[in-house]
Amino acid sequence: MAGNAHAVNTEVSPEFYRVSSAPAEPLQMDPPKLPDLTPFTPAAVEAKIVRKPAAKVSLQRMTGMDQLTEFTGGDERLREWVSRQRGMPQAIVVEGGYLTPAGLAKALQPRYFAEVEPGVYMLRAPLVVMPGATLHIDKATKDFRMSTDRGAFLINDGKLFITDTRVTAWREADNKQDWFAKKGQFRPFINAWGGTETYVVGSTISSLGYTSSKSYGFSISQYSPSMHPKMKRGHPTGWLLNSKWDDMWYGFYCYEADDVVIRGNTYINNLVYGIDPHDRSRRLIIAENTAYGTKQKHGIIVSREVNDSWIFHNRSYENELSGIVIDRSSVNNVLAYNETYRNKSDGVTIYESGNNLLWGNKAYNNERHGIRVRNSMNIKLYENLVVSNGKLGVYGHVKDLSNTDRDLLLDPFETSISMLIVGGKLVANSSGPMGVDSPLSLELYRVEMLSPTKSAGITLPGILGPYQDKILDLMVRQDKPVLIDYLGKDMEAKR
Repeated sequence: MAGNAHAVNTEVSPEFYRVSSAPAEPLQMDPPKLPDLTPFTPAAVEAKIVRKPAAKVSLQRMTGMDQLTEFTGGDERLREWVSRQRGMPQAIVVEGGYLTPAGLAKALQPRYFAEVEPGVYMLRAPLVVMPGATLHIDKATKDFRMSTDRGAFLINDGKLFITDTRVTAWREADNKQDWFAKKGQFRPFINAWGGTETYVVGSTISSLGYTSSKSYGFSISQYSPSMHPKMKRGHPTGWLLNSKWDDMWYGFYCYEADDVVIRGNTYINNLVYGIDPHDRSRRLIIAENTAYGTKQKHGIIVSREVNDSWIFHNRSYENELSGIVIDRSSVNNVLAYNETYRNKSDGVTIYESGNNLLWGNKAYNNERHGIRVRNSMNIKLYENLVVSNGKLGVYGHVKDLSNTDRDLLLDPFETSISMLIVGGKLVANSSGPMGVDSPLSLELYRVEMLSPTKSAGITLPGILGPYQDKILDLMVRQDKPVLIDYLGKDMEAKR
């Protein structure tokens, strides 16, 4: 049921539910098979670099370049570069081969690009890597600085390698890094378009991005709908390995990207999100990363049809909202063996996204719930450890969002929830081990509820409360799985 559906009354009376023993066999399940990470290494990236022939470098007007349409059209964005370049703005264009910053400095006047200290380069204009070209910001580069003053940014429409180096937004007038100061204020950024390959290994990417479209910091994006039809190529991809991302507007953003690998990185003190894959991205691997200190929202979030992806062995902590979020019709994802802790909202949040599996995660000491599930069907929680969270260990609920978030009307969702919880431990959570409001079904099997914080012992709020004694009798004394299911609107009508 799409749109603003009301599959279930959000305040269903407990009398319309039945509690019974569930069949045990369907609950048995092997641990999820996770992707093999051994192919994604620095050596494998090095083997992808083709160093011949040498590229050609030229200057072209920014207007009329398909790769720059997103940044020069529409809401008078060209003015940004007219004012910063003090004239009709130009871009550096790399075509037909391989190039490093050292080669770029030899090809251009210092007003566009220069080596300002040994191994330190300053980009003073937008730089476009064309299809068939490769830019390699290599380990001979100590710092690849992009001038805020001159409106510099980097667009990859070919191949981009950043290995064992540093990329930094730089305020030339003050001779210092362009640390975030004000929302909406221009800062340099990197964006890779459709059909491209982007690789970052062992590097630091710092202080990039602001609020304008495709300018969020470090982005891998399919071409925008407004761009010329001939630009349509395959989906972009890339590997980001063993690197640090800090003070970014978004640490990472992607749009309609496929098979991106984000492995072993650290996302620290970024502004809005640490890792943020978006719209219709598929088969992503987000593994072995650390995301913490995000100042406005979440450490890791996937949103709007980010499907068939794996999020595992990550740590996400001390973020302003949740540690990990699955959002807006993102389905068939596996979250396994992650740790989320000391976040100011939930450890793991699932919003309007069905058919997702959470296996072997740890959520502890978060200020709200350990795991929250809203308006999502067929959510499976296996062998998770949820400890000492500020509210419930596991919280499932439905919510009518039509009057609270108009943007959500663009996405299909149902005010329905069903959950399967197998194994794991819910320990010392302040408001109780779990609470589920108005589910279509809830199955519980071998769930350990330990160390209640209330003097009355274990309490189950929401729809579970009236059936607490029967639920605990089945689970604890009889060691049987429990099924709580909704008997339907017919019973409500008879009332």
